[in-house]
Amino acid sequence: MAVQEIYQSVLAFSIDKIVDLVKKELKSGTQVAAILKEGLIAPLDEVGRRFSRGELFLPEMLAAAQTMKAGVEVIRPLLTGAEMKPAGIVVIGTVKGDLHDVGKDLVAMMLEGAGFKVINLGIDVDYDRFLDASTANKADIIALSALLTTTMPAMKTAVSKLKEAGIVGKIIVGGAPVNQSFADEIGAHGYSDDAPGAVVLARKLLGIRTSL
Repeated sequence: MAVQEIYQSVLAFSIDKIVDLVKKELKSGTQVAAILKEGLIAPLDEVGRRFSRGELFLPEMLAAAQTMKAGVEVIRPLLTGAEMKPAGIVVIGTVKGDLHDVGKDLVAMMLEGAGFKVINLGIDVDYDRFLDASTANKADIIALSALLTTTMPAMKTAVSKLKEAGIVGKIIVGGAPVNQSFADEIGAHGYSDDAPGAVVLARKLLGIRTSL
């Protein structure tokens, strides 16, 4: 068996097989870091490429992310400190007044798949919770989501308050009613219209080379 089989299982959304495949690969003596990076993280970059080409859609992207997470859970207890060092720390949440979380959760899973540590605050998150979480976790990225036009003012307020508080992390925004012009208007450091793009953006803001 090879790590490539794990890679292909993520691309095939084989969540019912991934646990056994990872366990068998561990038993064969393959290094945990290789399973993580080459078998579990790498295929999500390919998922992002296929999504960008219109070959995959949101349900498939979500299935791939869930499959990857199932595999990661098998090796998590075996990961060393070096292997666990995140690409960066991201605090993410849907802004105050908005109860939508599917898109936000997909972004969170894709970021985790790319090696980021993600603190998911959930829905209906006021700016003070973003501030407290980003400060407590020394976040590199604060990601705000809004799925309703009526909650865009809450996003604007959150960005303004976070910047007034002097946070050091970069603020990125996204969601159905949000676009680059609005992101520029409210002073966000970046915008993405989909989950793979959010990964690319986070890497770019932190100076991490991307393969997408």
